[in-house]
Amino acid sequence: MTNPPTNPYGDGHFGPYGGQYVPETLMSPLREVEEAFLTYYQDPSFQAELNRYLHDYVGRPTPLYHAQRLSAHVGGPQIYLKREDLAHTGAHKINNCIGQILLAIRMGKKRIIAETGAGQHGVATATVAALMGLECVIYMGEEDMARQAINVFRMRLLGAEVRPVSSGSRTLKDAMNEALRDWVTNVRTTHYILGTVGGPHPYPIMVREFQRVIGRETRQQILAQAGRLPDILVACVGGGSNSMGLFYDFLDQPHIRKIGVEAGGLAIEPGKHAARFADGQRGVFQGAQSYVLQDAAGQIMPTHSISAGLDYASVGPEHAWFHDTHIVEYTHASDAEALAAFQLLSRLEGIIPALESAHAIAEVLKHGPAWGRDKIVIINLSGRGDKDVDHARKFLLP
Repeated sequence: MTNPPTNPYGDGHFGPYGGQYVPETLMSPLREVEEAFLTYYQDPSFQAELNRYLHDYVGRPTPLYHAQRLSAHVGGPQIYLKREDLAHTGAHKINNCIGQILLAIRMGKKRIIAETGAGQHGVATATVAALMGLECVIYMGEEDMARQAINVFRMRLLGAEVRPVSSGSRTLKDAMNEALRDWVTNVRTTHYILGTVGGPHPYPIMVREFQRVIGRETRQQILAQAGRLPDILVACVGGGSNSMGLFYDFLDQPHIRKIGVEAGGLAIEPGKHAARFADGQRGVFQGAQSYVLQDAAGQIMPTHSISAGLDYASVGPEHAWFHDTHIVEYTHASDAEALAAFQLLSRLEGIIPALESAHAIAEVLKHGPAWGRDKIVIINLSGRGDKDVDHARKFLLP
């Protein structure tokens, strides 16, 4: 396989995007994390331990499932689902958390912090902290805590302290702000398990590498099942870790379309969506330069999505580079389209998807009929919908 178009372990820049826009007090811990990652990630003993946990604890490889009833309903391509919803804790987030907790142990850290929106990253972080016997604090916006009460209970059941964030919009961006403040105060004892391919270098690269297991498995599985590579890959994009995990190991195949689906919310109007590529501008937010939803003065705009995990004002910097260089196509699905997809997959395949993943399904429902019956499409089913059932019920019941 040829090298992908971005430097695997570069200086943290993807074209003009990325970087380390952080207070001086965070430069030292960021260097420590980068040095640990570069030292241990290529070490055979680290990889052996990582793979053992991914197999024995996380349950990898996750299946690639041919969704025949969904394919027949769409009436176009053959649709396969990469079942990250079957990974331990119910989403792809655990892949990155296992990797980072193993680095934290090697760095001698005794305390773990994280931010979470939909709660899946918080649950995965609380899970690995419990596994390793480390103190764990999760920051979560009060709005998201109300939407994801089940996940809040799961985190606390796992022994984590969940700290409500009441500032700003009380969602993911505010939780991340508080986590960064905590890290500044407690850098000697604490490792911050950032949950997506965003934030300051080295997190976009490090999280990408821990999530690439999705694409590596998918490539092997589709060759075994269909005898060839897919034509189209589709995944939702919040910060962008599940989509990056699927897309990255197919970058040597430019003829394979890669479609990232953002949160179109209620409308592409200020404060009603979280589609950064539809309505954002280049800016700096929470440690990196990327596309950001901001006003003319550079102030962060309010965002909205029915999905807590996609309700974020920026996107990973490598995604910004992929957008500008047309490596990946980016589109968006509305709240209504995601809810329809949420119901349809449940009824056709007996699989309740996360509302995040439902955005990717909505894209295939919308455009799949025109793609042709000779095509193979893979959707990354990034998480299961147990966490969203109560929230969705409020919109779906008369």
